[in-house]
Amino acid sequence: MHTFLKAFDRRGHLGLLSLAFMPAAMIHLTKPMRRRKWYVLLFLPVLGALALNVCAAPLQGGMPRAQKHESRHEIDQLEEVWRNAVLKSNVAALDALLADDYMAITPNGTLQSKEQSLANMRSGATHITSIEISDRKVRFYGTTALVTSRADVSGTNASGDFSGAFRYTHVYVRDGKGAWKIVSFEASRIREPGERK
Repeated sequence: MHTFLKAFDRRGHLGLLSLAFMPAAMIHLTKPMRRRKWYVLLFLPVLGALALNVCAAPLQGGMPRAQKHESRHEIDQLEEVWRNAVLKSNVAALDALLADDYMAITPNGTLQSKEQSLANMRSGATHITSIEISDRKVRFYGTTALVTSRADVSGTNASGDFSGAFRYTHVYVRDGKGAWKIVSFEASRIREPGERK
């Protein structure tokens, strides 16, 4: 008697990545189905896709829609808090927003801890006069939010005036008190076609 398992895999096991073992003896094909075992083969891709979607849901931020909407609103507000803190050199606001183990990768590739970032702001060596944010995307993975945006920035530093377009990423994580904190920042300059590095 043919079984579902034998119709699919002659080696005696499914060979699929699965969290549950499905014994061959559990599923037997009736006589009419034996003649039409291609029906079973038609449904295998559908069953596989359903299993993958169920397993992948937590990775894709399987958060209820209302909670996701509320969290998105919180992240949008915090991004505005961050923008204003940078524009106004508000060290206290930035200190409250950054996690203690915050780490930044600046556009020139250097690493900055929270303390270094705050000290840099206090010194006034670099002053940002304008930040225009666009193309923001927010994705959730449990208690982590990943934000990617474009920032058109202008300001002054030791070399004089500067301006440029950047892509940046903020990683937010909910702390033990339920507050979102930025744990990571990375920025890369958007270079125009033909622009030299």
